[in-house]
Order: sequence, then structure tokens, then C-alpha cells
Amino acid sequence: MPVAWALFVAILGTASTASTDSIPSCRRLAASGGSTDLYCVPLLAPAGIGASGSVELSWPGGPFTESVTADGTQQWQLRFSLQDLPRAMLRGRRSGFVAWAADPTMAHVIRLGVVHDGEIDLGPMALDRFLILISAEADTAVRQWRGRVILRGESASNRLRPADNYQFFLGVAGDRSQGSSAMPMPMGDHPMPLGDSATWSGVPMLPGLEMLPAEMALRPAAQPFLPLAADAPPARPHQVVHLRSGDTLELVAGPVRRFIAGREYTMLGFNGQSPGPLIQIERGAEVAVRLINHLDAPTTVHWHGIRLDNRFDGVPDKDRPAVQPGDTFVYTVKFPDAGIFWYHPHVREDIQQDLGLYGNLFVEPEVAASDAERFCRGDHPPTRRPSEPPCTRTAFLVLDDLLVGDAGLVPYGRDQPTHAAMGRFGNVMLVNGESDWRDSVRGGEVVRYYLTNVASSRTFNLSFGAGSRIKVVESDQGWFRRAVWAESVVIAPAERYVVDVQFPARGSAALVNRVHGIDHLFGRFFRITDTLGSIVISGVAPRWLEFGRAGGAADSTVLDSLVNANAGQPPDHSLELRVEFTGLPFVSEQLMRLDSIYFNPVEWEGTMPGMNWATTGAQARWILRDPDTGRENMTIDWHFRRGQLARIRLIGARNTLHGMQHPIHLHGQRFLVLAVNGKQNDNPVWKDTVLVPAGSSVDILADLSNPGRWMLHCHIAEHLESQMMMSFNVEE
Repeated sequence: MPVAWALFVAILGTASTASTDSIPSCRRLAASGGSTDLYCVPLLAPAGIGASGSVELSWPGGPFTESVTADGTQQWQLRFSLQDLPRAMLRGRRSGFVAWAADPTMAHVIRLGVVHDGEIDLGPMALDRFLILISAEADTAVRQWRGRVILRGESASNRLRPADNYQFFLGVAGDRSQGSSAMPMPMGDHPMPLGDSATWSGVPMLPGLEMLPAEMALRPAAQPFLPLAADAPPARPHQVVHLRSGDTLELVAGPVRRFIAGREYTMLGFNGQSPGPLIQIERGAEVAVRLINHLDAPTTVHWHGIRLDNRFDGVPDKDRPAVQPGDTFVYTVKFPDAGIFWYHPHVREDIQQDLGLYGNLFVEPEVAASDAERFCRGDHPPTRRPSEPPCTRTAFLVLDDLLVGDAGLVPYGRDQPTHAAMGRFGNVMLVNGESDWRDSVRGGEVVRYYLTNVASSRTFNLSFGAGSRIKVVESDQGWFRRAVWAESVVIAPAERYVVDVQFPARGSAALVNRVHGIDHLFGRFFRITDTLGSIVISGVAPRWLEFGRAGGAADSTVLDSLVNANAGQPPDHSLELRVEFTGLPFVSEQLMRLDSIYFNPVEWEGTMPGMNWATTGAQARWILRDPDTGRENMTIDWHFRRGQLARIRLIGARNTLHGMQHPIHLHGQRFLVLAVNGKQNDNPVWKDTVLVPAGSSVDILADLSNPGRWMLHCHIAEHLESQMMMSFNVEE
């Protein structure tokens, strides 16, 4: 019997035998398509008490669709729905009912607040696994639980249990798993070239984790690949390229030699740089970009987030094939929106992007910025100092990770992706391509950081050290309606966020990723901390520097009206995010079946590395499914009118063998987040990529103003390469 439930039974005695049909459901969550199994806690009463209720684990709001504290603890807003609370038990004017949350051992109890019949919102509350109690108290001002518990429940995360190792040892003895043949590769069927000498040599483990011997023995049913280029030049320092309308930029994709964490690797880069050049240009400009392919494989350039002419989007098809080795292609790229964007290949992203083919784009407003904003950027300093500049300077940080083993880079699958279950998590963190990124600031200084996540699978939870204050001001394609304070920055693959960070007056700081992973073997949460870089604090910033409001969207009234008019309305289209597996080894399938008892909203780390690594694109088919038609992936055929606003509901399916988060990207368009699990968003911003947590629903409002045939897909590279994509038409 679980510890939590044993404590409940000891406290409450026999549970009520009332039908669960009488328990109020989490109506808002259920109506949105979010998982009531994961995010609705039924509340049960002891025998003889007729009360009932439920708790909806709601999105707390904020700039991110997933909420955790700076140390990685899951954070919830709690919506209580209660009925028939036994008021006859109360005595005195100060008596009433109080809600509490506790960890499973009951060692840490949090007072949530006073509750009553009906619905009430409390929180936020931060715990990974927990119990919910409602007690009848003689004084509702009590700070510690004293009264009789009349309702109780436990979170879905409490179901985590240590795996039954014995069945795996027995099962693997009779394992007859066979490698499946490779399914046709998406993005134009582009296998990587032969001729390298890579071999499978195992996959590294996270410190402190253990794997079953059967899992450690797994190998991908694919041919390994690593780039070999004896004459590859050393990577050159990252550069900034300023372009004007009418300019031509040459981008050369080719191999480079990189030194990372003291070891040399053959990788890829644009113009001998990894990341590629930071391109800065004014909004409204139009340039030509000549791609020269010096790789041994076809490639393209996708201009992520740019609402450009569809012909130059960089997605290969029969009419616009990928650029072959030795060939060139000229992209005409127009920049209609200001913001932070990026560019990368759209052929075998799991290899080419992961090896370093990516770069940032910074599109500035074509109208002269205010004195404060110019001062912040450091370009064209104003003649007089602004009274309250938002920051003293800017910095562009491209976030990535790299998977390295004892023998060097862990190989990729030549003809199909590996790590197709959860995506390829790296174990070496990179900022601007470097494993030892450093910055220097003055005490009290405010720095504006432009953050871009180019990792294959990893969602980061970033903070800047004790004493640092973070204000989130922009996302993918513009300003938030209002700047907001945050403990940390949750940024999924392909997302961008702009934050103003004020550092403490003295000491040191660090760019840190803190998350909670799940040890699936022992059924527990554990803390993971990765330091991405160090920040030295020296000197003191000028006294006139104030950390005031950094502004908000110029069209905030428009954004609010769009959300208010569309949130809560039925979606025009829905997509379920699912997966199907075929031909998995016995140990992998059994691990996944046990894992499906609970899905963490975000899989922050690859904590089943052997099973994940050995699952190929031939065994995993990730799915976008239209529930209205039953069509999936590239058979979906949506049509829109140019200028149409379309409500689209994205649903992370619960009833699937492995559910996880998906960063969903729309090509060529922009959208607003309307709601998460039915809770309306009160701080919209234009985006092109959104994180859909496992089992959750995210409603978006797509501004379909750019004609053409476009893609929608998951930006976990291994999911994309395992078919998780569709296309839609925006017609004149």
C-alpha cells in the first residue's frame, strides 16, 4: 500500500463507498481536452461524510505554458470544486474548512487557504508529488492542520513506483527483438552518406542513475554515422553580419573542427562558424542569401519564424528539392516582423542542426528606436542619457546541448534517427557553441539577453543565480502585452525569449538549468543542475540605472481583444499529439508500459537513455491526428483563406504508450496562445512555436495572413524525422 494512502486510511478509516459519479469533475479541464487523469485530483470522504469534490491542477498563467520554480519544482494553481461540505461539524463564527497540500510523507504541509461549497482558486503551490487535504477547523486562521480531515486526494505523480526488475530479467532472457527496416525518411528521403568509420559504443548515463542490464545491452537497429573530414578547418569565432535591404549574403554549409570541453570533434557550421553568423537587419528589408552546400549530403535553410515568400521557406519537396552537395541556391528573404528569429536546415535536423548548422536573426524595427532602447542596444548612443533606460547592453545567447560518450560524439543513425522515443538529450551544455561561456557585468547592471533554444529535445529552465532579477519582455515575434517578473525562464526547442536581468551588487552569478527528472527504475523525482556558464560581477553600475518597466506590446489592446473574443470558443480544428511503436525490444516496451502510469508535464532529461537511444524512426511513429477526420500527419488537408483567424486546439494525448511535451511550430505564420487546459491567457504575445505539455491542451489563434502551402510540426528533431508533421494551405 502506498505510504500516502496508508496515512490517509489511518487518519480517516474506511473510505466512503459513494459512487464516483457524484464527485464533481474538473469541468474546465475536461472541456478543453486536457487529461483529467493527470491534472484532476478526485477528493474522497471517509465513511459517514457525504462531501465530495475535485481539484483541477491548473496552469498558473505567466509567460510560459509550463510553470516550474527556479529549482525545477512543478508549480500549480489549484481550482477546488466542492459540494456538501458538512457545515454541521462547524462550531463558532471563526470555524470553517481549510485546504492543505502535503508531500507524501506528510513531513511538509502547506496551508492553501479557506474553502467552501462551489469553486475557488488557490495557489500557486509547488510540489512534484503531493496529497490534498481539507479539514474542518475551529479557527480558519490556523497555520497548522489540527481539525478532522473530511476530504482527501493524491496527485497522479504519486503513482510512481519502483519497477519490478524481476520481470525484466526474465523477459530479456527470451527476447527475440529484431531490427526493423528503415521507413522512408521525411523531408525528401535524405539518408546521410556512407564511408565513415562510426560504430555503436554505448550511450552515457546520468550520474546517480542506474539502468537494467537488459536496457544497457540495447543497440539501435540502424547503421551508425559520424561526419569525417580530415581537411575540415578549425571553426572561426562567431561573427555579427549587418545587412541592408538589397544586400546579398553568402552562407556556406560545411564541416568544421570544434574544440569543446577539451576534445576535438568534426562538426558542421555556416561560414566556418558554429553558431553561424548573427544576422542583424531592419524590419521591412529584403535580401538575397546564397547557400553553397559543401556538405556530403543535401541541405536547405529554413528561416524559422519569418513570414517570407513560401518558395524560400527551405522545406524540400518535389517542386523545390533540397540543395545537393556542391550546388547553390539563392533565397530571397523579406523580413516583415521585428523580433528574434533563427535559421537552420530542414533536412535531417537530428544530424545537421545538432552538429552546429544554426544561427540567429535579429530584425530591428524600421522606425528609429527610442533613446532608451538605443541606449540599451549600445548602437548610436543618444546625446543625452535616458532617465530610466531598460538596460545597459544586450547579448544574444544560443542554447544547445551535445551528446558525448567515452569515445567522442555518440553516433547518429545514418538512414533513420535514433533517440526517436524522447529525442536526443545531450550531456554537454553549450552557449553560443561553447561549453565554457562567460560574461562580465557590473553590480546592479541590467543586461537584455536574447535567448534561443536550438537543442534537439531539451527544454531548459534557466536562471541567473541568487540575487538576480528576471523580467520577461518579449517572445518569438514581439513584445508581451506587459513585461512580467519570473523566477526562471522555461524555453522549449525553437522558442525564443527576451529577458532583462538585473544582477546583484556584488558576488558572482551563473547561467544555470535546474530541473527535476524522473528515475523510472526507482519511481522517484530527483534534482538535476547544469551550469551553462559563469558571470563575473565587478564594479558598480551607474546610480541612475533603474530597473523600471521595460514596456509592452504597442498593439496590446488589439492582442487583448483577439484573446477575449476567441478564448473559450470552440476550436476550428484540433490536433491530437500521439505516438505508435512497432517492433520494440521486450525491455523497451515493458519500461514504456510502466512509464505510462504517469507522464510528467515535461520530460526535462533523458532518464531512460539506453531505451531512448535504441529506439529508431522505424520503430516510433509520432503522430499529429485530426480527431474530426481521423487523418494523420501528411494526409491532413486543412485549407484557410488568407487573412483568416483560426482557432486551433493542440492536445497532448494521455491514452498513448509514451506521452511527452511537444514544441509545435507553424511555418510562415504567427499565433497567440489563447488558453492552456481551458484557462485563458491574460498576457498574449505573437509566437510561432509553443510548448504543449504532456496530457495538456493549448488553444492558439493563428493569424493566417501569409499565402502558400506550409508545414506544422513538432520541433523535437527526432519526432519530426519520425513523421510528426503535416501541411496546410493558406489560399489567396
